[in-house]
Amino acid sequence: MCKYFAVKTRLFIFLAVLPLLCACAPRYETVSGYAQGGTFSVRYNASGVKAPVSEIAAGIDSILLAVDTTLSGYNKKSILSRRNAGEEVELSDMFRDIESISEHYREITGGAFDVAAGPLFDVWGFGFTSDSLPSEERIAEAIERCRRREVLNFNAIAQGYTCDLVADFLHRNGVKDMLVDIGEIYCEGVNPKGLGWSIGIDTPEDGNEIPGAKLSGIWRSDGRAHGVVTSGNYRKFYIRDGRKYAHTIDPRTGRPVEHNLLSATVVAPTATEADALATFFMVVGFDEARAWVESHDDLEACLITTDGPWTSEGFYL
Repeated sequence: MCKYFAVKTRLFIFLAVLPLLCACAPRYETVSGYAQGGTFSVRYNASGVKAPVSEIAAGIDSILLAVDTTLSGYNKKSILSRRNAGEEVELSDMFRDIESISEHYREITGGAFDVAAGPLFDVWGFGFTSDSLPSEERIAEAIERCRRREVLNFNAIAQGYTCDLVADFLHRNGVKDMLVDIGEIYCEGVNPKGLGWSIGIDTPEDGNEIPGAKLSGIWRSDGRAHGVVTSGNYRKFYIRDGRKYAHTIDPRTGRPVEHNLLSATVVAPTATEADALATFFMVVGFDEARAWVESHDDLEACLITTDGPWTSEGFYL
């Protein structure tokens, strides 16, 4: 598959490595490969699933290809790229669906989440160009382009959305226990040991390069459907004249955020929602993110600031 979305997740998955010594043990299969700027892995319980692994793998690959040719900003022939270039292009159902979902999150976040903010990422050097430290005039021009919805960029939601598409495909094939990891995560049911899937949050600090070596929190699923997504600034920034510019841009101001939230891991009923909210939290900062989590019973979060981590009740370490 083509490279088209930057991987922004640092989650460590605790997978069972010992087989169940039982004649009726579930049969787990793994489909893996390359997609969205990194690797993907889909682990599922194939017991009772009529489709062979090869057919499941082909279906997953078909979904990834459809996402690439529809939503990729790196694939110059995708519907998104052609639309952004000003071509007259017929928008597919997938495109209209993610555009509608994105608009919903723009509305409920008061504009803090906005897939039309691409021009701002470009002028600050975090998008598809290498510009940086823009003038006030260039920032104002970029904000106006955002208001006109001139350029869309689904990076902040597409990986989670893709996880949900793959999960839906597995559901249609009778799969009940699964873990879909495409940079972001969707999990449901139980792992090969019959327990809920466990996911650790890597501590965002220099020198912590080994996944799982140092964790700030661990979350274990209860068998229900969940999306788990991490977004962070700690590896995406540049420094000019001694000042740090984070890659998270606030679409409402047109400028990089300056709060102390380093990363936000969100657990939500879908990976799409978790992806959108993780981005939203990185825009608004710790206080507003925590308040949002505490006011929504279906959410869990691990918010890591320069002062240390805060976790909701669903996390432990």
